Amino acid sequence: MKRGEAHKSLEVKSETANGVPTDKGQHAGLILSPSKKCKLSPDSVVMISPAPTEKPTLDGLSGEDLFSNREGYTYADYIILPGMIDFGAQDVNLRTLATKRIALNAPLVSSPMDTVTESQMAIHMALFGGLGIIHCNNTVEEQCEEVKRVKRFKNGFILDPFTVAADAKLSQLDAIKDAHGFSGCPVTENGKLGGKLVGIVTTRDHDFIKDRDTLVSEVMTKEVVTATEGCTLEEANQILKDSKKGKLPVVNKDGCLVAAISRKDLRKNRDFPLASKDASKHLLVGASVHTRPEDKKRVEALVEAGVDLVVIDSSQGNSTFQMELVRWIKSTYPELQVVGGNVVCVAQAKNLIEWGVDALRIGMGSGSICTTQEVMAVGRPQATSVYHVCKYARQHGVPCWADGGISNIGKIAKALSAGASCVMMGSLLAGTEEAPGDYFYKDGVRLKRYRGMGSIDAMKSTGGSADRYFSETSTIRVAQGVSGSVVDKGSLKRYLPYLTTGLKHSLQDMGFRSLNALWQGLYDGSLRFELRTPGAQVEGGVHDLHSYSAKQYA
Repeated sequence: MKRGEAHKSLEVKSETANGVPTDKGQHAGLILSPSKKCKLSPDSVVMISPAPTEKPTLDGLSGEDLFSNREGYTYADYIILPGMIDFGAQDVNLRTLATKRIALNAPLVSSPMDTVTESQMAIHMALFGGLGIIHCNNTVEEQCEEVKRVKRFKNGFILDPFTVAADAKLSQLDAIKDAHGFSGCPVTENGKLGGKLVGIVTTRDHDFIKDRDTLVSEVMTKEVVTATEGCTLEEANQILKDSKKGKLPVVNKDGCLVAAISRKDLRKNRDFPLASKDASKHLLVGASVHTRPEDKKRVEALVEAGVDLVVIDSSQGNSTFQMELVRWIKSTYPELQVVGGNVVCVAQAKNLIEWGVDALRIGMGSGSICTTQEVMAVGRPQATSVYHVCKYARQHGVPCWADGGISNIGKIAKALSAGASCVMMGSLLAGTEEAPGDYFYKDGVRLKRYRGMGSIDAMKSTGGSADRYFSETSTIRVAQGVSGSVVDKGSLKRYLPYLTTGLKHSLQDMGFRSLNALWQGLYDGSLRFELRTPGAQVEGGVHDLHSYSAKQYA
């Protein structure tokens, strides 16, 4: 039956009085077509319908309609309209391309910031299907060591255990316990990883000793059960089970400590079927570089360390500095994937694609700690940037990362719905246990420090980020970022599953089973958007409550 016929079949059959239809209330619940005038009694209950149209109209706007006007939009300015659900959230596929040759099982990338990504962050991002980018606000040697830690990682093995020297005092173990929650450590000759193992000290060895100036050598266990480097996790687990020990040092053929295994960690250990791995089954990891001539040496060292891709870290990527570096990398290491940026306009993207980048990073001044748009008056609203750059880049087979403005699951979904292949996250991850830095308390709240790479603090630190903003030779440096703090978010072991599960539910509400289907809907117009007034934005959040508490996940 055609749409118009359905309305005709439900037209009210009214009696007439002097030629005018009347209603006596006996047609309650029927649809009344406006094709005929009808007098309704006060007791009538009918459904008034609009005149039928030839073809159904779609609510909202297509992506092209939304982003093709003269205004710039942020993620808060629009909402995505729901679609048809005929599948479960668990059936949603989040697989995507990070670069032309690297695929991920989750579209999540951690930002190369010194308060966000070092080896622990990168390891956990890769374990859960994403990707971590090691920052370059350090020496070349330090950055390469972080990359090597990721590539060496084996699930269940602790590759950087805390160690003490035999002549250390018990008070040093107390300091480790206060900072990290445990005080059992392998003891090496030099007190460092790689030193010859001479013993192990655990809580039961020193718990009841009052004199905390006592040397570790006086209380440590010297007959240590160990595992040999190269053993499997199953073999190590059996040794722990047979020995009934809590910690198991792993030594090489020379008796030097190379790793450790904890019974507690083994109990918590689980498989990560979606982990991001290279052809050799090692975790994927990226690293950032700047555009100075000396950064070519950094790239060479990173390739030697086993890095899978490099991100050229610049606030404005459309420069001759980036052109020269991209062309040098692609001619010297043609297999190394290069992510260029940052860009916000098609004209910028066009140049970087011509220079040979394998992915683009989109965003300028949209991060929570970035002040570029305010201080420099240059940039672009993030959602508009993502849509236009992605639309152009996709025609050339170049994936794009939405970098900045990602503060919750909804904004991850909005960035992807605007065409981004991945989202890059800074503040969203900065408060986690795996982010660099120590926790501190302020007004009873547990916090971690977080700073923009354009802040004065970051520019003055080792390695320095001043050249990211073309300021390394300036006598006066103008800040394009701030330093602050973020609330504790717990461990990535719980936080990343929360993000991916929430994202799957978001796609389910939109009616798309995969990111590929989402992008198909974006470009064929079946994915629909609607602009939100300030009042609509207020309505869409928590409101009209005296007070409330919010738990992100349980």
